[in-house]
Amino acid sequence: MQTILASLPVRRGRILRRAAPMLAASRELLLDCGDGVTLQAFHSSPARAGREPGKKLAVLLHGWEGSADSQYLLSLAQTLFDAGLEVVRLNLRDHGATHHLNRELFHSCRLPEVVGAVRALTREVPGLPLVLAGFSLGGNFMLRVASHVEGRHLPIERVIAVSPVLDPAATLDTLERGFAAYHGYFVRKWSRSLLKKQLAWPDDYDFDEVLRVRNLREMTRQMVLRHTEYPTMEDYLAGYAITGGRLTTLGAAATVFTSLDDPIIDNKDLVRLARVPHLEIITTEHGGHCGFIDSMGHSTWIDRQAVELLSRNSDS
Repeated sequence: MQTILASLPVRRGRILRRAAPMLAASRELLLDCGDGVTLQAFHSSPARAGREPGKKLAVLLHGWEGSADSQYLLSLAQTLFDAGLEVVRLNLRDHGATHHLNRELFHSCRLPEVVGAVRALTREVPGLPLVLAGFSLGGNFMLRVASHVEGRHLPIERVIAVSPVLDPAATLDTLERGFAAYHGYFVRKWSRSLLKKQLAWPDDYDFDEVLRVRNLREMTRQMVLRHTEYPTMEDYLAGYAITGGRLTTLGAAATVFTSLDDPIIDNKDLVRLARVPHLEIITTEHGGHCGFIDSMGHSTWIDRQAVELLSRNSDS
């Protein structure tokens, strides 16, 4: 129920009304991420709402097949905007309305361009400490950014990862074994995204064959072999796992929020995360995947936890 509530259309109107001040103060950025890659972001500054400029820059990242306008992202963005932060909502490649920006296809191992996007944002909004926050795959990306050799040179103060993908191979297994609606949801979302990519680059892509598969494992296998440098699907999935020693180079304080009843992320993989002193793991009994809704009010438990964490940084 938590997982489904997080994206129900009935909540969207309420979230959009609450997020109106942040959205009104938003401007589009097209970020040069290096190697000819362009990513889209939206920057909301308190100064454009007649307030003092923010003293921190929060960069928020959605999950797979989400976008900068996902409900959970808008909710957190408005909460941080209310708290006086500069807020950026970043779109991954081929997410939102960005399929036309880059010829090559999105995949989850394209970490350097996300590091490049964060670096570009430090030039757009210079001189501020960074707060990186992500949901699901976005949380996985943000933890990897802070662990990347170049990311460690960025002024990252804190990372907040909500229901992050831990071991993608285990996540794929969980989707196959679990409630069929989740598997079908991602197949539909990914299929729509691939069709948008094909329409944007008709001379480069023909996804007719893969779209007939309707199975995440086989779709992933075909896409990896045809459109990435990885020799096998298993190599690709391991390429963005954050288990094992992947987070030993984490260069900032980080908090992982995950629920024990998450139907997509297996909490058993939490013990496989590297135990570094500045990595905090907070588990809840309930919360689903990116849910954590404790009332039908305007904000979520995660929104309030994020503000509490940032106030902890300010006091230290």
